[in-house]
Amino acid sequence: MAEEITELLIAWGDGDPAALERLMPLVYDELRRLARGYLRREANQSVFEPTALVHEAYLRLANQERLSWQSRSQFYGLAAKIMRDLLVDHARRRRAAKHGGGAERLSLGYADRNGRKQEVDLLLLDEALRKLSAIRPEHGRVVELRFFGGLTIEEAAEVLGRSHATVERQWNLARAWLFRELGGQFGAESAR
Repeated sequence: MAEEITELLIAWGDGDPAALERLMPLVYDELRRLARGYLRREANQSVFEPTALVHEAYLRLANQERLSWQSRSQFYGLAAKIMRDLLVDHARRRRAAKHGGGAERLSLGYADRNGRKQEVDLLLLDEALRKLSAIRPEHGRVVELRFFGGLTIEEAAEVLGRSHATVERQWNLARAWLFRELGGQFGAESAR
């Protein structure tokens, strides 16, 4: 099936709109898994459900102009970025609607032994991730795939075409950088 997905991506990139229609049923479950990865960390899931996020991402993907697809990994990477962008855009609209209050928050898990959740402001995380990506693009991609996409180190390594050790090292360095940048809000609990 991976070969069929790659062939359909190439055909779609070459301008065959029917290829996208044949592609979506093959990648839909994986896109839903990516969407669940994003949403399971969100403190308030009332706005997007995985299906709605996948459908919004599909609309953005369908409007992409002549992309030169190399692999399904590249496709999933773009889909993860689009989903992140959708959630960040939504958080910005909500913040603007509330005149700066009530920013969307993304849960990072348990912060201490008392079981309280530590949260990171999605907009601050996005800003920090953009800074990281500007100086270390490969580290930013690892964070995007691991944290937002919910991929394991092994899955991220496959998507990025890198070794497990390289991706693990980049993940650890990126987490440390984000921890410092966000004042300690991106800690060890985000490693899951």
